[in-house]
Amino acid sequence: MVVCWGPVVRVLVLQAAWALGGGQVRYSVPEEAKAGTVVGRLAQDLGLAAGEPEARGLRLVAQGRQASVEVSGASGALVVSSRLDREELCAKSAPCALLLEVLVERPLRVFHVELEVTDINDNAPLFPVNEEAFTIAELSLPGSRFPLEGASDADIGANAQLSYTLSPSEHFSLDHQGNNDRSASLALVLTKSLDRERVPVHRLVLTASDGGRPSLTGTMELVISVLDANDNAPQFTQSVYKVKVLEGSERGILLIKLTATDLDEGINSDIIYVFSRRVAGQIKEMFTIDENKGEIRLQGKLDYEEMDSYEITIEARDQGSPPLAVTAR
Repeated sequence: MVVCWGPVVRVLVLQAAWALGGGQVRYSVPEEAKAGTVVGRLAQDLGLAAGEPEARGLRLVAQGRQASVEVSGASGALVVSSRLDREELCAKSAPCALLLEVLVERPLRVFHVELEVTDINDNAPLFPVNEEAFTIAELSLPGSRFPLEGASDADIGANAQLSYTLSPSEHFSLDHQGNNDRSASLALVLTKSLDRERVPVHRLVLTASDGGRPSLTGTMELVISVLDANDNAPQFTQSVYKVKVLEGSERGILLIKLTATDLDEGINSDIIYVFSRRVAGQIKEMFTIDENKGEIRLQGKLDYEEMDSYEITIEARDQGSPPLAVTAR
């Protein structure tokens, strides 16, 4: 029977070498450092003399994720070999430490190297959307608060500490309480009563700035539609209308078409025309009014000798809740 001890012996030798080596070297390098940047004088820090690194087979043993560093030739320096992105390597974890193994083959020794990748301000604040649209009732009271979702920043520390500003507005201000987390309290505050008829839509820009130097910013547009309230009564084009008609005129003839307008919108601006409650029954027998068109027509027989003039009060009423009305004669 043949017993193969080679692999077992090699594992035991490596474990013994790790135990004997027992050394640990620590370096730090900023993310996005250019390829070729020297991270540390590895060979010197391991106690190797000039020329020894290459002769003794000093090399890096790949561990887990791509380390993006390598041992450089005869100098034995640890250098950046490819892009280092702290956010890709460690996300929000801090510190971002990569654990590397360095092997010296002759004689066999293993060293533990800890490489910390430090953050630079290479990420601007990012809002979840570029534009946020919402509605606010026209009769909302000053002091009313409307929650907003803040931005996030992939960096850490001061580079991720966010502050917010709002474009100038006479109707709105910004209230921000808490830290850089998106769950912190961020709200739009109404500072002045709204008037939909004057400004139906408000467009504001919310800017998030991080604490880096220089600071990076991100923006989101706020589109605020003012929801109409029935705060405008209809208006006739005149307060008094005068109409002349011959006695004996044919029944059904159009005497006048009244027009009223309302600055509100939707049902708050839908107008109906009716006789005022004060109008006598005699007038309602003599005349009719189309409540939708505002057309007044002759219904009875006119007799000048019996009545030479009629005064009729007409009401224009919107369909808001509660309805608003105006009268004309």
